Amino acid sequence: MDDAVKERLLDQLRHYLDGIEVLEEPAADPAGTTADLFTVFVELAAVRNEVRTESRLVKEALDQFRSVFGTLQSGHATLERELKRAQADAQERGQALLRPLLLDLLELRDRLDATLQLPAAPQRGWLGRWRKTPATPEDWREGLGITSRRLDRILAERRVSRIDLTGARFDPRLARAVGTRQDAHADPGIVLEEVRAGYLWDNELLRSAEVIVNQSGVGDSEI
Repeated sequence: MDDAVKERLLDQLRHYLDGIEVLEEPAADPAGTTADLFTVFVELAAVRNEVRTESRLVKEALDQFRSVFGTLQSGHATLERELKRAQADAQERGQALLRPLLLDLLELRDRLDATLQLPAAPQRGWLGRWRKTPATPEDWREGLGITSRRLDRILAERRVSRIDLTGARFDPRLARAVGTRQDAHADPGIVLEEVRAGYLWDNELLRSAEVIVNQSGVGDSEI
């Protein structure tokens, strides 16, 4: 076989070998696979421990928050009770100081009413007839009326209100019977007249009234 034929055969073999694709399979590495699984398990265990730690910390924080919240709530309730008690004590002391003053104002109010109910004095003397402008000796009555209305406003601003008992049934909790009278047109035990008015202060009795009651409705123990 001459060199030309050999060279041609070699070329054909070379082309054949170049056309074959060699597939290399990766070598099995059981040790590597085991190492990867172990790493995954280790990481999972670390994550689980971290979650447990975080959960414990969160639980401790919640317990501390509940303790602090309970303390604050208890302190707030105690403070609220103390505040209410202080307000009640202050109101009670204020009422104790103001009550005598209000009673004095009621006495003054009664005297003004009694004065205003006096009959008007007739104008006498030649001076009144001589004057072209008639004298007004009852001007003081208007002044007393203004003063009386001013007292009523002061009492109303202090939440003092009058008890209207005339025509109502006698109530020993609100009034004291100082006399009796027979009235055929009134039912037994009805208040016929108020000798002295009674007053309430913040819906509590400030001063009891003195009244005249229909005789057939009041016992001797109530007079």
